[in-house]
Amino acid sequence: MFGGIYCGKRVLLTGHTGFKGSWLAFWLQRLGAEVCGYALPASTEPSHWNLLKLDLRSEIADIRDSKILGNVFREFQPEIVFHLAAQPLVRASYRDPVETYSTNVMGTLNLFEVCRKTESVRAIINVTSDKCYENREWTRGYCEEDAMGGHDPYSSSKGCSELLTASYRNSYFNNADFGRKHQTLLASCRAGNVIGGGDWAEDRLIPDIMKAAAAGKQVEIRNPGSTRPWQHVLEPLGGYLMVGQRLLEKRPEYATGWNFGPDEEADLSVRDVVECIQRYWSRIDYRLAQLPEAPHEANLLKLNCAKARSQLNWRPVWNSETTFAKTVGWYRQFYENGVLATESDLVSYSDKINFWEESNG
Repeated sequence: MFGGIYCGKRVLLTGHTGFKGSWLAFWLQRLGAEVCGYALPASTEPSHWNLLKLDLRSEIADIRDSKILGNVFREFQPEIVFHLAAQPLVRASYRDPVETYSTNVMGTLNLFEVCRKTESVRAIINVTSDKCYENREWTRGYCEEDAMGGHDPYSSSKGCSELLTASYRNSYFNNADFGRKHQTLLASCRAGNVIGGGDWAEDRLIPDIMKAAAAGKQVEIRNPGSTRPWQHVLEPLGGYLMVGQRLLEKRPEYATGWNFGPDEEADLSVRDVVECIQRYWSRIDYRLAQLPEAPHEANLLKLNCAKARSQLNWRPVWNSETTFAKTVGWYRQFYENGVLATESDLVSYSDKINFWEESNG
């Protein structure tokens, strides 16, 4: 997959102990990459990262510590960097905006500076969020050229991270100067409402439901009318790996911003999602509640992914039904049998990608 380009490559992955990061670490290792992870300790118990027990270099440190980060880069000499380390929660950003901005903005700045000073780095993928856009509650999807913004501190911090990315691309990793003044290409990737097995973060719909079901409790569902595009974690990760492939192939036209989201059939309300996943685990019990005192969260948000479809030939592999079935199935196997379905899910997903690629040339 991905032209075999990751086999033997030195890949530095920040945020590897998180939900998306642990899945990406697992995938990269299966692709034959030499992976070094850099992150804080896993923030939940259980955690997908700890359960995987991957045999790779894992540096437990803060992305805001430029000295430790620089030492790791000098020792490891990465060829490509995937930056996923972040404070990822909207409601947590209301409680602690300083930590959110310092991690998501200054942490990213530290990473870019270290990359700029490390000659081995050839490609950088900064992963932000669909919430980086100025949300106007449009019914159309947001395009890569739309304005950055953000209502809450988390969303705003991701908009700032995108502005920072654009500044470093223009100032230090300019595409027009690639191959003459520098050898590094920088892209950003935006995705949102990613679900899948192994997520136990607070204040997230699927983890809250799965934890309650496992404990035999009823869960309260807030904002049942909010609509989101729901996609399995492997979908955007495949997109990130595609972008990384193009950057490693020395193609500066791909050093830009990219959206990765599901087809429109996956734009479902929270109420619809809960009713759907209940079919896959009878232990799921819930009540709907609108909480007037809750902090602001967007009611409508989706991405236009036409650019990734036309230029990367990327598209979702699993529809919403398969996404929910795989996600709930992962948790059921874990809680009922103590089994991790991570590898089987990746194999199933990869087989579908390979079949699609062969069918479409």
